[in-house]
Amino acid sequence: MKIKQQPDDFQVEEQTAVVPTDGPYAFYRLEKRGWSTPDALAAVRRRWHIELRRLSYGGLKDRHAATVQYLTIFHGPRRNLHHHHIVVQYLGQVAAPYTSRDIQANRFRLTLRDLSPTARPLLSARLALLEREGFPNYFDSQRFGSVAGAGGEFIARLLVQGRFEEALRLALTAPYEYDRAAQKEEKRLLATHWGDWQRLKDALPRGHTRSLVDYLRIHPSNFRGAVARLRPELRSLYLSAYQSHLWNRMLAAWLRTHLRSEQLRPVALRLGVVPFHQHVDAEQLHELAALQLPLPSARLKLEEGDPRTELVRTVLAEEGLELRQMKIKGVREIFFSRGERAALCLPHHLTYTFASDETHPGRDKLTLGFELPRGSYATLLVKAIGSDDDESAALP
Repeated sequence: MKIKQQPDDFQVEEQTAVVPTDGPYAFYRLEKRGWSTPDALAAVRRRWHIELRRLSYGGLKDRHAATVQYLTIFHGPRRNLHHHHIVVQYLGQVAAPYTSRDIQANRFRLTLRDLSPTARPLLSARLALLEREGFPNYFDSQRFGSVAGAGGEFIARLLVQGRFEEALRLALTAPYEYDRAAQKEEKRLLATHWGDWQRLKDALPRGHTRSLVDYLRIHPSNFRGAVARLRPELRSLYLSAYQSHLWNRMLAAWLRTHLRSEQLRPVALRLGVVPFHQHVDAEQLHELAALQLPLPSARLKLEEGDPRTELVRTVLAEEGLELRQMKIKGVREIFFSRGERAALCLPHHLTYTFASDETHPGRDKLTLGFELPRGSYATLLVKAIGSDDDESAALP
């Protein structure tokens, strides 16, 4: 099973009820191919000379996909933009910035290729099961991007432990598979000459990293202060990635505790194998559909007797942490989010068709259409139906 072999094999479009009326925020439709959302928006900001704080958007969309999403710019230009597979269409004015709360759902159209024709019965059965009982609402690989370093280390875990220099070094030097040549060279210089801040200031081009290096040149022991000066969107990614990892472990532990072994099917994600449910009864499905698991944070307050309390404590204890320690000491600008996430994801308007795969003679392709709630991952749906022989082959 292969996905994203062609640009249009993975298509996603935000569904929103926002309608332009009037207000100080320019409202845009952003269509892109081959760009991550942050990189595409950075390109737009450069072309239009827009400060980051004026721009707001709802969600992160995949780099290797054809995607449509929406954004606002405070007092933004009332015009369109075409830039290297990025198309920005001005739609009108709105009264408030566009955020994730404005996303009603995401509509997907996926093409899975290089399937054995004999796999049709198994895939059809799994799709029927998926339509009835959904799949666990884990955070998938895209959530972690470049924020988990070698050995699965998390920048935010180091920050929680007060290891600010290690966290900053990992943030600035860890390789990422999608780094461009200039980024690779910048990281090489930082890794080679770490601590020689004057040399690095002279060698690095103007930009955010150089400004951090210059701060350390003047304050060579204040790594906490340098971390506080990381771009807000990066800090947010670091913390949300670690929270998401802990949340995934909480959901996996709940499933293992509440379901029988034959109702669990192992599926490989980027950071390890997790259980997916299958063939649950009506009562179990109802319990799973009602389950909301909290994002671990020192600000989390659970009611006395809440059965989720022990689950949170157990997962954090495996990290050597208590809930009260889930904060970044001495840096008020950096804090973990509060909130809850549904444990179950149910796809809506699911359709599928099999056909011969024109790119792999003698093989099949499967085209899927469906809607997912915001924050849920289409790649997990694909993994939920994947064959046992190639559980996660060629999946991101």
